[in-house]
Amino acid sequence: KNMATKLNLPGPKAQEILKRDAATISPSYPRDYPFVMDHGKGTEVWDVDGNRFLDFAAGIAVCATGHSHPDVVKAIQQQAEKFIHISSDFYHEKWAQLGEKLNEIAPFQEDALCFMTNSGSEAVEAAIKLARYHTRRSRFIGFYGGFHGRTMGALAFTASKAIQRRHFYPMMTGVVHVPFPNPYRPRLSFDPTKADYGDAVIQYIEDFIFQYECPPEDVAAFLLEPIQGEGGYVVPPDSFFPRLRALCDKFGILLIVDEVQSGMGRTGKWWAVQHWNVEPDMVCAAKGIASGMPLGALIARKSMMDWPAGAHGNTYGGNPISCAASLETIRLIDESFMANAAKMGEYTLEALAEMAARHPSMGNVRGKGLMIGVEFVRNKETKERGKDIRDHTVHQAFEHGLLLLGCGRNTVRITPPLNVSKAEIDEGLEIFEEAVTEAERRLLGG
Repeated sequence: KNMATKLNLPGPKAQEILKRDAATISPSYPRDYPFVMDHGKGTEVWDVDGNRFLDFAAGIAVCATGHSHPDVVKAIQQQAEKFIHISSDFYHEKWAQLGEKLNEIAPFQEDALCFMTNSGSEAVEAAIKLARYHTRRSRFIGFYGGFHGRTMGALAFTASKAIQRRHFYPMMTGVVHVPFPNPYRPRLSFDPTKADYGDAVIQYIEDFIFQYECPPEDVAAFLLEPIQGEGGYVVPPDSFFPRLRALCDKFGILLIVDEVQSGMGRTGKWWAVQHWNVEPDMVCAAKGIASGMPLGALIARKSMMDWPAGAHGNTYGGNPISCAASLETIRLIDESFMANAAKMGEYTLEALAEMAARHPSMGNVRGKGLMIGVEFVRNKETKERGKDIRDHTVHQAFEHGLLLLGCGRNTVRITPPLNVSKAEIDEGLEIFEEAVTEAERRLLGG
């Protein structure tokens, strides 16, 4: 493929569908560029006009096994032929099997119980309700930059972009936000000779939040992403999670990790929190859990899921087709895709670090496994945000056959399917660098 070839986008078939979409679909969806999909296989996708792209977005880190993996497709087809829905008022084997499998991979020693949902937002809602029920406490602590969903309870924690909250007040009360430990952009003053930024954030919670605003005995849980997703793919310092776990233990506060984007092998481990050898009390999962079928899960320590029948429920949770897709997805991730994510992630991070040394706009490269963020700046010394460079890079990449998504205020995420090949990484990074070069030439005069 000639990397210099610019595609004629959107093509005529895509333009027609875009018109129909605009006439009937809510304008609230944050579409960034006009990709109209026709079909996909693995990391490759084609639009309705026959243009080929590499997909380094994977449906917002959802298509863990790539597009239409034959084993997942077969599992979906076989279940659809048996029955499509029975509701959570009854039982089916795939639901029990998935519960057993999630118990196996849960990031804590205690046995797990699962509440199945259709989405990450619903998994977060279930976690909020269970935390209040189990602790009989009403307050929570979330983090600036966090994204936990758009339903009203989850939205009370979401703090990654103001537009996500604008005109939706009042939200669920009782949530206090604190800075997430972003080592590249620390918001709290601290002495780096005595502590790192992870320590500084914990100290801030103890010395200020607990003293002035939110007594620890009122706090049901901390709810946070181990690696922030929408907030900019921010990886905390290594000190942070062990100290947060100790703080929770000290005051009887639950630790809820939102692994909707970071879980299911994306970072080279089942759960991102495992990189810090910390056991949470509850895990919210979705996105990569079922290769694109709607499914989420709240996975909690058995001792904590002590609510009675009727306290919480839903109609579609544990949908048999989604469960079948999830079981096959988990098998594939366990078999080889998680190991591939770790290997390809290391390779990609090294390649991007080398690239960043050549490019004045690539201020920070970070991530674990195939959850990688590149933060763009206008100046590496001042760290002035380069949102315009980020946006231009994403659009240039699209026009040359690479699908990317932004996150945070000025970061690009790189999240291909977990079974991406080295050749596909190389091809994608070549397009990416050309797009960065063009963005810098146009916007920095380089």
